[in-house]
Amino acid sequence: MIASLGLILICQLVGEVCVRGAGVPIPGPVVGFVLLMLLLMARDQIPLVARGPLTGGAVETTAKGLLRHLSLMFVPAGVGVVQKLDLIASHGFAVFAALALSVIITMVVTVASFVVAGRWLAPRG
Repeated sequence: MIASLGLILICQLVGEVCVRGAGVPIPGPVVGFVLLMLLLMARDQIPLVARGPLTGGAVETTAKGLLRHLSLMFVPAGVGVVQKLDLIASHGFAVFAALALSVIITMVVTVASFVVAGRWLAPRG
C-alpha cells in the first residue's frame, strides 16, 4: 500500500512539475491522473511495466481505500466555511446563486457528456 500510495503521489508530483514548468493552465493533479492512467494501461498491455506497485491490483486497492475515506477531505473545507460565516452572511445570496448555477451547469455538462459517450460507445450494427 505504501508503494502504491507513493506511485500515486509521484504521478501527482510529476503532473505538478510539468504544469508549472510548461505554464499550462491545467491542474497538475489532472496531468498526474492522466499519467497514472497511462501507466495502468501500459501495465495491462506490456508485461515488462507490471512491476512493483503496478502488480496484483495494488494501485486499485489503494485508490479504493482513499475513496472510502474521501469524506475526511471535506473537513478542512467545512472548517473554512465556518471560519468565513460572516462573509457568507453578508454575501449569502450571491454565494447561493453561484453554487446553484454551478450545480446546474455541472449537471447539464455531465448529462451531455454521458449522452455523447453513450452514442460514441454504442455498438454499431
